[in-house]
Amino acid sequence: MKRAKKKAFAEFMSQRGLKSTKQRDIILDSFLSSDRHLSIEELYLKLRSKHPNIGYATVYRTLKLFAEAGIAREMQFGDGQTRYEHVSEGEHHDHLVCTRCGHIEEFENEAIEKLQDEVAETHGFLIERHRLELYGLCATCRK
Repeated sequence: MKRAKKKAFAEFMSQRGLKSTKQRDIILDSFLSSDRHLSIEELYLKLRSKHPNIGYATVYRTLKLFAEAGIAREMQFGDGQTRYEHVSEGEHHDHLVCTRCGHIEEFENEAIEKLQDEVAETHGFLIERHRLELYGLCATCRK
């Protein structure tokens, strides 16, 4: 999967006439190795210790390019920060968002997906895309 996303990004860059750079490659590797929903700042701070020559603006612009290339998705969880998650073809998941600590848990539930399809069909509605986010307290914060 990592290799496919790297290839997709390289093709996107080539089609746009943009150059592949070492900094973009480092940012891509770091982004793809994370299993979290990263904000620009979180990814920047993760990179800064090993790669002090990569600036915040470079991380910002590169994450935007990832989203344009279709390998990342911009997400808003109501805290004023844009976060980025990996995009996998044909995969769909929803989110549980802790309002205290900010933890984001992905989940899949076939019954919810089926119910959404049934509701849409009942109303003669064609779903093009959807997003489900549940906000509350995670198990750790509830203790």
